Amino acid sequence: MEFDWTSGKLAEGLACYERAEFFETHEHWEIVWLALAEPEKSFLQALIQVAAGFHHLRAGNSAGAVSLLRRALRRFEGCPEGFCGIAIASLREEVREALRDLEAEAPLDLKDFPRICPTKRISPD
Repeated sequence: MEFDWTSGKLAEGLACYERAEFFETHEHWEIVWLALAEPEKSFLQALIQVAAGFHHLRAGNSAGAVSLLRRALRRFEGCPEGFCGIAIASLREEVREALRDLEAEAPLDLKDFPRICPTKRISPD
């Protein structure tokens, strides 16, 4: 499946994520996730787990956030850079940093949640 982050449910979920509307992000992306096959299904599930993790953190459930972020990282491990149109390396590192802070019980500013950055495609002229 071609992932289009500029329109439809993927774009709507990404816009929600960028506004830190984590529950709403999950709602948009779950619709797409239900129709996917592997390995894209596991990848989108990892993105959903990141959003859900920060939703749990906002609700005061840091243990739930840690669990979800760990599971998301496991799903990201085999993904090459640019998989499904997302910059994986930077996302993976930001999730790791958030997880380290949470596990160390360091204060985590919810404004500094990991960024999900679609890769830009350059089309030949």
